[in-house]
Amino acid sequence: MQTIKLNNGIEMPILGFGVYQIPNGAECERAISDAIEVGYRMFDTAQAYSNEKSVGVALKNSGIKREDFFIVTKIWISNAGEEKAYKSIEHSLKELQTDYIDLLLIHQPFSDYYGTYRAMEKAYKEGRVRAIGVSNFYPDRFVDFSLFVEIQPAVNQIETHIFQQQKEARKYLKKYNTQIMSWGPFAEGRNDLFTNEILVALGKKYDKFPAQIALRFLIQENIIVIPKSVKKERIKQNFEIFDFILNEEEITQIRKLDLGHSLFFSHYDPKTVEMIASFK
Repeated sequence: MQTIKLNNGIEMPILGFGVYQIPNGAECERAISDAIEVGYRMFDTAQAYSNEKSVGVALKNSGIKREDFFIVTKIWISNAGEEKAYKSIEHSLKELQTDYIDLLLIHQPFSDYYGTYRAMEKAYKEGRVRAIGVSNFYPDRFVDFSLFVEIQPAVNQIETHIFQQQKEARKYLKKYNTQIMSWGPFAEGRNDLFTNEILVALGKKYDKFPAQIALRFLIQENIIVIPKSVKKERIKQNFEIFDFILNEEEITQIRKLDLGHSLFFSHYDPKTVEMIASFK
């Protein structure tokens, strides 16, 4: 598996498996088991997904050594603040049935995220977390945050796909030596991603599906991706993206698809902030 070296020297797989919106229980465990069988070793969950336990069970039952997996989880707003966040890390470790988390992120840039990060820095120094970072931090908030924390975030997980390529954000992430990680690499099919004529044409050339072209583009842009599916066939397809390379002309074609804005919501919108902050 191709990896990305984070700013503290940790090697992180560039392709992982996301479990957002997969209910805790048998379906989640089965999907993860299928992903492990296909070859995935990096799994992305979160306290807010309410399925950390299923991730822990599936990884434990795989019989594969813990050190061969890369586990990512995130601290939710309701656990913000140094004391609550630290306790929530303990809870996540228990749910995941592990002694350490490979990458721990602040899920949203709201409430006392500085206190949350101090708890994460403490867990990092204790060896309970191998790398720490943030999620959904827009460039302005990210820069402000980076200037006032002790440990520079290793990762910022933000909405990134062919229609929102985060070109401005990536300039600042590069400047501060923070790796971009995509959530929503398929934009959940919005803007007709799966039937986009450029992706379809390239798919025919390389004998691939449009989704595979979309993932390959992001990987060639050095963006970590975590596609999700509960169907084994698609889980397998999403993994089969390392046997071809898009040329520079094709990369340029796809870069032109960038709309430069979210297809979901804006953290600058007060109603969005109220909606996210109300989720417990």
